[in-house]
Amino acid sequence: MGDAIRGASPDNRCMASASLPLRQPAPDDDDLLDAYSRAVIGAVELVGAAVVGIEVEQAASKGARGRQGAGSGFFFTPDGLVITNSHVVEGARRVIATLPDGRRHEADVIGEDPATDLAVLRVGGGTFPFLDLADSSSVRVGQVAIALGNPYGFQHSVTTGVVSALGRSLRGRSGRLIDDVIQTDAAMNPGNSGGPLVTTSGRVIGVNTAVILPAQGICFAIASNIVRFVASRLLRDGRIRRSYIGVAGETVPIPRLLARTHALALASGIRVASVESQSPASAAGLLDGDLIVSLDGLPTAGVDELHRLLDEDRIGRAAQLTVIRAMELRQLVVLPREGPGGKGLTPR
Repeated sequence: MGDAIRGASPDNRCMASASLPLRQPAPDDDDLLDAYSRAVIGAVELVGAAVVGIEVEQAASKGARGRQGAGSGFFFTPDGLVITNSHVVEGARRVIATLPDGRRHEADVIGEDPATDLAVLRVGGGTFPFLDLADSSSVRVGQVAIALGNPYGFQHSVTTGVVSALGRSLRGRSGRLIDDVIQTDAAMNPGNSGGPLVTTSGRVIGVNTAVILPAQGICFAIASNIVRFVASRLLRDGRIRRSYIGVAGETVPIPRLLARTHALALASGIRVASVESQSPASAAGLLDGDLIVSLDGLPTAGVDELHRLLDEDRIGRAAQLTVIRAMELRQLVVLPREGPGGKGLTPR
């Protein structure tokens, strides 16, 4: 019996060893670099023709000459619609889009939204190559990200990196938070603003918007799902409609005793710093020093939460504003109206 166990024939041993999986040689570093290079080159060749340089001549202020500005943008429709940053074309008297082949076209500003730092331009003169907006909800941390633009006027510069983080929030120039921002370490500089952040398949996952100075490798892009929504509304209305109540406030902690007294599941609220005259807040009876804790029963732990609640759907619709005044809980009725420039409440 023992001989039978030990005595497998040479042919059987060969068959047993042949059935084992063979180890594949590890890919050579040069092969990996070549594959990465091919992916980036392929994406740039797909995308590059749709990326434009933006030159802006801004209106002159009293006693001063008009300033010049520059940035980037890209076609997102074949009939000449371009996405860029709002801050690139802010105050523009004249906008010129420069194509990769050197052709220059005058561009009209269709609409802009400072709250998300996005703008839509129209370039006439024919049919243009354009880029697709990807579904940014499918983006993953660590995937390759490629930024194209015109930093410091160096036309069609390409930088690469990875998606460093998702779901960041970035304070826009209007004071509102821009939500769902993509963080990347693809290098960006002044002039990259408004250019596309793309995948290796050449689809746009974001619009490059900001860097943190003097940090290195911390750059941000507005996610393509937000871009798609804002662009559609700018094309429809020329602006983004948001509700407005007309107060300036700041996020402050709520004393525990006050929270327990009124059974508030909040650690903070919004202290009213000032109320604009003839505003919805003034008509509702809101006073300086009031502490706003909810809107229509939805908690407002800070300025940003109230901003998110003051959307287009609340324009012209009465809402219950819950405030604490002199230790007492009060209910006020406010009628939000469309805000000037997308403002609803100004953070302090």
